[in-house]
Amino acid sequence: MESCAALLSRSGAPPTRAPTRTDMASAECNIHDEMQKLIHQFFVKHLSLSAEDAHMLHQKYYKEYGLAIQGLTRHHTIEPLEFNREVDDALPLDKILKPDPNLRKLLEDIDKSKVKMWLLTNAYITHAQRVIKLLKVDDLFEGITFCDYSQPPLICKPSQDMYEKAEIEAKVPSTEQCYFVDDSHLNCKHAAERGWTTVHLVEPTLPVPRVPASQYMIRSLEELRTLFPQFFKANVE
Repeated sequence: MESCAALLSRSGAPPTRAPTRTDMASAECNIHDEMQKLIHQFFVKHLSLSAEDAHMLHQKYYKEYGLAIQGLTRHHTIEPLEFNREVDDALPLDKILKPDPNLRKLLEDIDKSKVKMWLLTNAYITHAQRVIKLLKVDDLFEGITFCDYSQPPLICKPSQDMYEKAEIEAKVPSTEQCYFVDDSHLNCKHAAERGWTTVHLVEPTLPVPRVPASQYMIRSLEELRTLFPQFFKANVE
């Protein structure tokens, strides 16, 4: 599953990224499993593949490009917006995602005079907006950099072009002022190579990667408070 995040920037203060899309709740909400089913169905239906071949090709494209739709658009006559309608927008998110008071409190406690909250996602804009609205955190971010399915060729994480796009749209002064949190090992690896301060979120149910993706690894977003105390408001309860 492709994840989302947030860049943060203020003049003289580093940009940071707080994950949002399904990376914040995928394991407990089963979104990942639901998305895998829909992607699998799309491969079978539109490429006329057997279930086994569809699974293998899906995994191949994800490993090579970090995003299934990248492989589909590069090697097949697939309309990205059709994929979005049948996969991302077809997810029953209203039955799965619920507001998380702890998540909202964490994001509210970030000092916005030091940080610009900016989302970065491989999803199309409709899916990203739907997720943050259901989580009731849509008012806490200043913008979204998304994978524009309406403008092939697609630009997405972990491409350096996608990270550059986010920097431009968020008006980031320099790569050294970017802080990034993501649940994808591949995304974190390439962000760290760009010079971003990168935090790999590994859910507690998953094993610790044998090779670290980046400088930092956390098991919970709450660990950001102790990792980067300078970005949080003083004397918060």
